[in-house]
Amino acid sequence: MRNNKMLLEGLLFLVGEEGLTKKQIAKALQLDETETVNVIEELKRELENNERALCLVGFGGQYKLVTKEEVYEIAKPFFEEEKTGALSPSALETLAIIAYKQPVTRVEIEEIRGVGCEVMLKKLLARELIEEKGRLETVGRPILYQVTKRFMDLFKLQSLAELPKFEEIFADENTLFKLAGE
Repeated sequence: MRNNKMLLEGLLFLVGEEGLTKKQIAKALQLDETETVNVIEELKRELENNERALCLVGFGGQYKLVTKEEVYEIAKPFFEEEKTGALSPSALETLAIIAYKQPVTRVEIEEIRGVGCEVMLKKLLARELIEEKGRLETVGRPILYQVTKRFMDLFKLQSLAELPKFEEIFADENTLFKLAGE
């Protein structure tokens, strides 16, 4: 007999932050709606009642595993200190926009990317790849961002003029990944 709770826990772990809808869970586990709700609730109770690091939450129709508050508090310093590792495609995209358009505001970056970038800006600031350049003299006085010397060192650039032309990036979408050494 299949252990649907174990399978659900594994699926939620694999999909990470994206989570799964009730419909996706039902399809993956081949369950009807009532069985799906029961499995979700059983796993939720099991994680809450045992001394486990994770809990099952459901927000906006998406179910996902998250760490309990006690774990988060202990783990927080690891994320604040982490400054190494490969850059994600989202980080590279945000970084490229800043490099080409600097000084640039968060709103301008979001208009170009089409998605929010507040978290990405925090990560790039923590890695010291971007810095605040001041504030725009307009309503709300938004922060202006620019790349740092660390960015220049990482990408082995003497000046921003050495960046590939914007047209080259659109001709070969892997240009940014080649620059980052991936």
